[in-house]
Amino acid sequence: MSVATVEYHCDGRPDVSWDELLGVLDEFDTPDGFKAEIIEGVITLAPPPSNGHTYIATELHEALVLAKLPKGLGVIQNLGVVTPRREGYYIPDLVVAKKALMISPEKIQAADVELVVEITSPSNARHDRLAKRVGYAVAGVPLYLLVDAFADGGPTVTLYGEPNGEMYRVLQAGKFGDTFHLPEPFDLDLDTAGWHVG
Repeated sequence: MSVATVEYHCDGRPDVSWDELLGVLDEFDTPDGFKAEIIEGVITLAPPPSNGHTYIATELHEALVLAKLPKGLGVIQNLGVVTPRREGYYIPDLVVAKKALMISPEKIQAADVELVVEITSPSNARHDRLAKRVGYAVAGVPLYLLVDAFADGGPTVTLYGEPNGEMYRVLQAGKFGDTFHLPEPFDLDLDTAGWHVG
């Protein structure tokens, strides 16, 4: 069964501050397996990912763990990051950041992240393609890997980098089956031959 994303708007409350919105999110009773995010000031609740989605996240996680990351960096799945200038609290599928941040009780600023990976689902593809891409660029995240399993014309992978304002430069784009190179500090080739979402 497919469940659509549920959105929560603070309608009629233009005075809701960013901190209050984060407080609402913290009090949200999120069902197990779902993730609650703030995207452009709107709380969204997305259903659990498919098996194919989880498989791709696991493959990427393993590849990054086996890579020789610079000392102090770690890889984690589903770690929330804050992009206050875009009224966003995102939970990417994968994050590479300093390990010390991962155990901090404070919310992690997207500006402190080296790489984010988003894998689209039918319910969140438009957010990953547009709102989050802009949010990560504004925050200055150096690399954004978008695995778009539901792109028109078939599944694609796009590596964005060199953020400038609300824009990224496309460093590499292709389809499932291609090899993608993550530049420094990773210097890693990702083989996407076995990726699928079905």
